[in-house]
Amino acid sequence: MRFSIKYHNKPSTGVTKNSIALLKFFSLFLFFFLTTPCIASPPLVITTSVGPPESNESDTGLYDLILQEAFKRIGQQIDIDHLPAERALMNADSGLTDGEFPRISGLEKLYPNLIKVPEKLTNYEFVAFSKHHGIKMSSWDALQPYDVAIVRGWKILEENIVDTRSLVRAKNQKLLFNLLVNDRADIVVYSRLAGYAFIHFMGLEGVVVALEPPLAVSEMYLYLNKKHEQLIKPLAQALREMRTDGTYTEIKNRTLGSYLQ
Repeated sequence: MRFSIKYHNKPSTGVTKNSIALLKFFSLFLFFFLTTPCIASPPLVITTSVGPPESNESDTGLYDLILQEAFKRIGQQIDIDHLPAERALMNADSGLTDGEFPRISGLEKLYPNLIKVPEKLTNYEFVAFSKHHGIKMSSWDALQPYDVAIVRGWKILEENIVDTRSLVRAKNQKLLFNLLVNDRADIVVYSRLAGYAFIHFMGLEGVVVALEPPLAVSEMYLYLNKKHEQLIKPLAQALREMRTDGTYTEIKNRTLGSYLQ
């Protein structure tokens, strides 16, 4: 007698334990992906060498607030770092930091990795300061008979102040004005507003004065390293909008205060 054994397989449902586990894993991954907030990009490090009232360590100066607002409008945070002028430029050009302000137009000729944001931050008055009140300034050449000091890295000054009796390049504004106070320079050249602030800080009102007229008035700009080229146009647009909607004027009045009176 022969016996035959038939095996009857159950119809396949197409779903296995492995596929169910995989489906659960994918669903869990998708849930966390959709519900977890996106990680914001890290703040850009923007450097400057200027001091109050234009920039300060608490980031409440004129340029500090202008740039914080402009970057906020394009969805980017920034940290402002204070460095000596020459080092700040070199760091921004090398990509060690992300940008530098405030600088004159044309700086990209010397630092090819920097791109200017083509909307000015403000106009800058470059002024000669001295304890000798009777000196009149008519041009850069009027500085030639004197011992002059400037901050190292201020390109417009390095290019235009030549053939003076002597020229000292100080590391920062504090050392610059100390040269004047200690009679190691007849004249120092700096920005008008920052010069006024430092005269007040050092209690030199009536001792050190601004020599008129200013040696130059220049538009000043923010520069970014070329790796952030995609931010140039949005930032320029944000700065233009800030002038149009009154934000720029409000910040200027708030930070400069008595300097505008």
